[in-house]
Amino acid sequence: MNTGTIKIVWPNGSTSEAAVGNDWLKEANKAGINIPTGCLNGSCGACEIEVNGEVIRACISTIKGPIKGNLKVDFFYDPFW
Repeated sequence: MNTGTIKIVWPNGSTSEAAVGNDWLKEANKAGINIPTGCLNGSCGACEIEVNGEVIRACISTIKGPIKGNLKVDFFYDPFW
């Protein structure tokens, strides 16, 4: 369910506005950001990103609020992988 928009700050420093509830991969693609993918069902972890410090799997996650403030995205790197 779409309940507003939120500003996203991407790893390369660019920003975009996205509707809450939209898919992470689609929004990243629109912003020119390539999030690596593998299985596209959340099993492999190739698409993991950090959103405000929380690790999520972009292929199975949607953009969540809070409606105020920004979401800061970083690529997640597993030091053991």
